[in-house]
Amino acid sequence: MPTIFTHPAVALLKTWWPRLPARVAIAGAALTIVPDLDIAAFALDIPYAHPLGHRGFSHSIVFALLIAALATWILRLREHRRSAFIFLFVCAISHGVLDALTNGGLGVAFFAPFDNTRYFFPWTPIRVSPIGAGFFSARGWETLRSELVWVWVPCVVAALFGRWKRVL
Repeated sequence: MPTIFTHPAVALLKTWWPRLPARVAIAGAALTIVPDLDIAAFALDIPYAHPLGHRGFSHSIVFALLIAALATWILRLREHRRSAFIFLFVCAISHGVLDALTNGGLGVAFFAPFDNTRYFFPWTPIRVSPIGAGFFSARGWETLRSELVWVWVPCVVAALFGRWKRVL
């Protein structure tokens, strides 16, 4: 998985939805992290490959739709609800997408709860992050370097493009 520092980079894409309030961007950043709350499954002895295990249901399209709808409702926006929902969905689903671009783990259950098959994309350029204290190692630094190239740079470029297209 990309690190907790990198998943929120997707919220920079709020520039594509300039009329949304800043609190929606904050909610979007939070939604990029929420799927990894499933690491609690390890403490509960739920196997990794279980539908509720790591990269299971909480990384699925259905979960992203549900959490985006819930966040949109919680934000109680009077205007731009549809745009907020789309932005929040993009943030939520980005977690599974980025995880499917990593080179480790069992893959992502995009279609849970209907199908627990785990998927990776054919191209996996992002180094998988070590969990726990292993993060503070040479491998952890390699992961951050990989995320800088494959996540941060594209998100910043896309955010700048979103801002630029608004100026035109």
